[in-house]
Amino acid sequence: MRNVDLEELGLDAGGHLLVQRGLAGLDAGDRLTVTGRHPELAVQLAPWCRAQGHQFLGPALPGASSPLLVVKGSAATLRWLGAARAGDPGGPPERRADPRWGLAARGALVEAGGPPIGARWADRDHVWADVAPRLYAAAAAAQWDPATAVDWAAAVQLPAEVEGAVVQLMTYLVENEQAALVIPARLLAQVHPHFREVIQLLAAQAADEARHVEVFTRRGLLSGGPLGTSGAGGRASLQTLLAEPDFTTAGFLLSVLGEGTFLELLRFLHSHAPDPVTADVARLSLRDEARHVAFGVAHTAHAVRADPGYLGVLRSAVERRHATLLDTAGLNAGVFDALVLLAAGSWSPQAIGRGWAAVRRLQADMDEGRRRRLAYIGFPDDEAAEISALHTRNFM
Repeated sequence: MRNVDLEELGLDAGGHLLVQRGLAGLDAGDRLTVTGRHPELAVQLAPWCRAQGHQFLGPALPGASSPLLVVKGSAATLRWLGAARAGDPGGPPERRADPRWGLAARGALVEAGGPPIGARWADRDHVWADVAPRLYAAAAAAQWDPATAVDWAAAVQLPAEVEGAVVQLMTYLVENEQAALVIPARLLAQVHPHFREVIQLLAAQAADEARHVEVFTRRGLLSGGPLGTSGAGGRASLQTLLAEPDFTTAGFLLSVLGEGTFLELLRFLHSHAPDPVTADVARLSLRDEARHVAFGVAHTAHAVRADPGYLGVLRSAVERRHATLLDTAGLNAGVFDALVLLAAGSWSPQAIGRGWAAVRRLQADMDEGRRRRLAYIGFPDDEAAEISALHTRNFM
């Protein structure tokens, strides 16, 4: 029989820790003697044993100085009756995360009775992609500082009309990236925390977009003038993304179609940038956006593999968005013209013709990229072509 001597220490001053330590190495049904000189030791020990699921037998022999006997309770009656492990610390739940786990760490022993978490998406297939942990690790390693990653001191001396085209494009990019910041921030707040790799990735995505807003704004103001025009049709297009309530559909519309299309746009800007600062902000943003698209494609493909009928849901979302925007102006004409001028490089008719052709190739490249991603997700080639053609004229 094991003995614990508390000396003068009472359970109200930490003595219970020594009793717990003495019981820890015993099997259920084994006895522990507790001795000590605290005058209320027996009074304190009896209710403590009841609360912890152990049996208190009182003094072993008559007399105040006699050792007190405690019988260790069974595993089912130990502290935190009804407690259970909250999944596996090494990975997310295989199917569904229990709302009763709340904010407990994965793998923690969760005491029963706490409030459930109001996470909207607790099913693995609603949020998961196997590539999420690797993408988060890549995102964490690739963070960059807007103040130092771009050479803001580089000389930018452009003709006024070319600078105006850059400013208009930066204005357009800012409003699109603000939407791309809000959406993952909104989604991650509704994901069960045991899919933490997805939450971490979405948090990194929001941080990426915050940087993009900063550098596009800074480049737009670099010449000291005001920003350009925000088109009503563009804002209407982005509003439909903000209003999409479903996790997978929102990610599909934003990352697979919208940001996927933006990959081609950023490549175009980098290729035709008239100055090193514009080239830098396009290059750095493109690197981040590629991760966002990779997760959007991987998750949507995962959701479709789990439920092939989801292809119909995705198509309906594209058609619904197309119908909503049918009467809007689409892409700001100033944005299209700015792209032509950047690709042209000058105002000669021949150069403008080349710039126009380059922007038409850009649109074809955007369409081809969307069709390729849609086919990877599971759409037949002909349906992928139809869905791509319905994508908003605002690019995002």
